[in-house]
Amino acid sequence: MVQGIHRYPPMDRVIYGIPLAQALADEVARLDARAVYVMASGTLNRETDVIDTVRQVLGNRLAGVCAKVGAHTPRIDVVAAANEARAAKADLILTVGGGSVTDAAKMVGLCLGNDVTRPEDLDRFRAIVTPDGKTERPPVNAPSVRSIDVPTTLSAGEFTPFAGCTDTARNVKESFGHALMMPQAVILDPAVTIHTPEWLFLSTGIRAVDHAVEDICSINPTPFSDGMSLQALRLLSAGLPAVKANPGDLDARLNCQLGAWMSIMGSQNGVAKGASHGIGHVLGGTAHVPHGYTSCVMLPVVLRFNEPVNAERQRWVSEALGRPNDSAGDAVAALIASLGLPGTLRDVGVKPEQLDGIAVESMHDRWVHSNPRKIDGPPAVRALLDAAW
Repeated sequence: MVQGIHRYPPMDRVIYGIPLAQALADEVARLDARAVYVMASGTLNRETDVIDTVRQVLGNRLAGVCAKVGAHTPRIDVVAAANEARAAKADLILTVGGGSVTDAAKMVGLCLGNDVTRPEDLDRFRAIVTPDGKTERPPVNAPSVRSIDVPTTLSAGEFTPFAGCTDTARNVKESFGHALMMPQAVILDPAVTIHTPEWLFLSTGIRAVDHAVEDICSINPTPFSDGMSLQALRLLSAGLPAVKANPGDLDARLNCQLGAWMSIMGSQNGVAKGASHGIGHVLGGTAHVPHGYTSCVMLPVVLRFNEPVNAERQRWVSEALGRPNDSAGDAVAALIASLGLPGTLRDVGVKPEQLDGIAVESMHDRWVHSNPRKIDGPPAVRALLDAAW
């Protein structure tokens, strides 16, 4: 008999298909926010009118704009933004951008709730992965300011209570978390994603595919996440090629956004990921590979490695992707290739001399330890990296 507990996330609501200006005005009024600190993609701020629209909606409720968060959310950028938001007496954070901006807002909330004023102060709150793969999280006070997120990519980090933040002094991306780091609301407006570079939108769509696939193939799947993940794959496998063919197709873009949302349901309920996510974290923090690209290069390889222990569930993946006669690894690789995305570590700029270090560092990531087929040390990770080379 299947047993489990489903936890509902501490998020008020998800608004989808409603234009940003209308949805934002409604949410700010609902929350009675008086000082909204905006964190936005630099490119979006410089090259589009999206942030101008936000300024107009907020009017005198605008407490400041930060448009200088680096890739992979560097500590120094997070703390600088937190200090600025604190000085502005912000009572709500609004993000408009991709995963790095989303994570930055979560980290700003953590900083404000835990008196963090210097990058090194974050050492007290980072998660530690023990040699046996267990994650130890130190006590963290709740964020004193929460957020509304308007994502422009498909990574779906806005639906989780965790953030990745890079210690650039050590060149390592670390995990931080608290239940209330999850935003109060998410606004999914496909029109805002029109400005996202094609490679970024499509590759983060593969990141969402990675969420769904590794949840279906997990060591501890749930009935709810199985259903959501399978529908996510159906939406994404149809929506991503449709956006590639016609970038102005807002219905296809919204389907991709809905698929990304559905892909994260397992993460909200403790479904363990596998080595594609685990190695991907290290490729991002250590080798500076964009999140979406890490999934493009690692997911097919990890699926092929894991097939001996979860072949039946991998067949579910192939069917949901519309390729029932292909292995899951081949089905995912075919989708990636059809989108014109990179498929090897060489393609994304990883150097041969980095591979051993990536293999060692990957053993400190919890998802490598929960991979369906046991990975017992750096040599096993190195074999996967070689297969992805």
